Amino acid sequence: MDQYLDLFLNYLVVEKGLSKNTLDGYGRDLVRYLAYLKEEGITAPDAIRTVHLLRFLALLKQQGLAPRSRARALVSLRNFHRFLHAEDHCRQNPADRIEAPKNLPALPGILSIAEVDSLLAAPRGDEPLALRDRAMLEVLYGTGLRVSELIGLQLGQLHLDAGFLRASGKGAKQRVVPLGEPAIEAVVMYIDAARPSLLKDKSSEALFLNRSGRGLTRQGFWKMMKRRAREAGIFKNITPHTLRHSFATHLLENGADLRTVQTMLGHADIATTQIYTHVTRERLRKVHEKHHPRG
Repeated sequence: MDQYLDLFLNYLVVEKGLSKNTLDGYGRDLVRYLAYLKEEGITAPDAIRTVHLLRFLALLKQQGLAPRSRARALVSLRNFHRFLHAEDHCRQNPADRIEAPKNLPALPGILSIAEVDSLLAAPRGDEPLALRDRAMLEVLYGTGLRVSELIGLQLGQLHLDAGFLRASGKGAKQRVVPLGEPAIEAVVMYIDAARPSLLKDKSSEALFLNRSGRGLTRQGFWKMMKRRAREAGIFKNITPHTLRHSFATHLLENGADLRTVQTMLGHADIATTQIYTHVTRERLRKVHEKHHPRG
């Protein structure tokens, strides 16, 4: 069967122009598949039946392969058998009765509460940029704002005495989001002790400013967050959205209801918010597997 794998991979290069990473993924999936077929005594494409594919997929699940990895393997098998049938290497396609996997939404990456604490504590000292960074991170985690909403905040959107801010979300929709005491304290300190020195002799209604006294950009915030994460000893791949995901997940884990979280995140459809229930269930499953004797 190895000769057919070589033909298929060559076809992907010449006819489809796929990248090396994609080819490597196909190769890993199909090498494992052909090894399984060899154990089953199958040496020709015409001997492969649908049941063999189903048993192989079941074996991947038994081996602990993640759902997304199993879905990717099925895509590899379907394309491999489609190629064999189209090139007349077999009389039937055993994969044509197996439905393609649905595109599941990616589970968002999050930080643990300890990691969040470390990140929020990373901007140390009383330098203007440290005070600004601390305030931005506290607001982002404390409210779950989108990064575009955070950097777009204007002074007039703050209602610190009442403990909330007014976010301007997608489609210019306005929503009220509560601010916790740590975020309020960090913002007040930034406005009093740091923002005037960043503003210099300029005028701006933007809350968060860069060194030049202008509103911070998405790229500027992303670079700052990466730097502060390294300072906190966090080396996983994080993005500005990571704190938004962490905000939602930690709320649900601590008993918040889905509708409230939906409102704070500014989701028009609760189905978008429901992905975080998958995250919390996945975390519970991992804890169970790790710590329970029968996990």
